[in-house]
Amino acid sequence: MSYPLTFSALPAALPDHEQKQAALSYLNEAWAEARHDGVDGDCLAQASLFAALAELVTTYGEDAVATFVEGFPERIRNGEFSLSRATQ
Repeated sequence: MSYPLTFSALPAALPDHEQKQAALSYLNEAWAEARHDGVDGDCLAQASLFAALAELVTTYGEDAVATFVEGFPERIRNGEFSLSRATQ
């Protein structure tokens, strides 16, 4: 498995958007490796959501995370999480 950046290459004070890009790159790499090893995409998605929500709850607490996810239905229906959208 090759990582886009090594831990020593990530300065502690990277701007937030750069940390998010690095994190997404790591997750994409791990996701691709798991898929290559035969892990089902739905299982990966559910495990990823659980891990992400657990981390957010640990950091911010249940009430804050519950408030955060309340907007998800509308955002999902609006296509915010769709990688490809059908155009007419």
